[in-house]
Amino acid sequence: MNKVELLAPAGSLDKLRIAFLYGADACYIGGRDYSLRANATNFSNEEISEAVEYAHSLGKKVYVTVNIVFHNDNFKGLVDYLKCLSEYGVDAIIVSDPSIIDIVRDNNIDIKIHLSTQMSTANYESVLFWKKEGVERVVLARECSKENIKEIIDKTGLEVECFLHGAMCSSYSGRCVLSNYFTKRDANRGGCAQICRWCFDLNDGNNDIEDETKFTMSTKDLSLIRYLADMIDIGITSLKVEGRMRSNYYIATVISTYRSAIDDYYDNKLTEDKIEYYSKVLNRVANRESTSQFFDKFPGVDEQYFLGRQEVSNQDFLGIVLDYDQTSKMVTLTQRNYFKPGDTVEMFGPNINTFSFKIPDIYDEEGNKLEVARHPKEIIKFKLDKEVYKDDIMRIKVF
Repeated sequence: MNKVELLAPAGSLDKLRIAFLYGADACYIGGRDYSLRANATNFSNEEISEAVEYAHSLGKKVYVTVNIVFHNDNFKGLVDYLKCLSEYGVDAIIVSDPSIIDIVRDNNIDIKIHLSTQMSTANYESVLFWKKEGVERVVLARECSKENIKEIIDKTGLEVECFLHGAMCSSYSGRCVLSNYFTKRDANRGGCAQICRWCFDLNDGNNDIEDETKFTMSTKDLSLIRYLADMIDIGITSLKVEGRMRSNYYIATVISTYRSAIDDYYDNKLTEDKIEYYSKVLNRVANRESTSQFFDKFPGVDEQYFLGRQEVSNQDFLGIVLDYDQTSKMVTLTQRNYFKPGDTVEMFGPNINTFSFKIPDIYDEEGNKLEVARHPKEIIKFKLDKEVYKDDIMRIKVF
């Protein structure tokens, strides 16, 4: 039995490394052009080559997004770019414009094609059409239900990729033009200003309604941890996490949580207690509420923010391990958020079982004792009896 693929976002080489370290089977990345996340760091051609080489050395995959809505002036240099991606050994490109399929075919470019969620594919007839065109995988619209997805898989036999976790669009995936209208930033060419998350004054048609509460139209985030078994059972090929602009801590937490849950499923160990714990971890790392959205029912008022919301910046991420000296039992880490001796924290990482402990005396890089760690990126040292490893993460104790 082939395990379902866990697909992670990566906005930079370092995020790609973290995603693979914490359990991703594949990463999707964007180049400097033709990609929908213009505000992410994104990858130069040389970095794409390096990312593919690194992934393949681990037996993992890299998919590159080429999924903007193309205008005439966007085609310049595209053929050469696609040929480079083929030469680098990219495992697939993710496209939304049908012209890219013809360009790949007409220029004999040896590369697999996945259809982006930007095409809002939500029925089996469309999937059968794209299958005839040579597409090897379809990333379905986030608006598909469980029954909808299963019918598509059963009637097409094509690989299907579905979003598992992350932000949602207030419109059908890829169909919003609010950003273009309000800010002249083209959402479908990488410049979305996320207008749906703005707060608006209320008006009855003639007069503004005076109220401290502002109107919003933002959807809550997607989280399908409680439906993970269903997603695997119906035959989804790849489970996708959204978030190329998210932090290393977010990527490590979300990917490691779903990695554990997927492995538990195949080992027949995915109990209700574990699902409850994983759900709490995922909710803790997010700054918005999450729901199952369209998967189990048509979403209603509880799946949206209509009258304001709070997006509190997550302060759980305390530091990332740089080194552990087995002789002195001294941890060296780069600090990220405030902590002090006596705080109860926990360590998690790909090679350790999560454990909690109280922060002992802490020291700076020169060995000076500190009362508190309050400067982000400062090098902090302290003793710890349990061995930890480079890139393990220290956070506030979750529960």
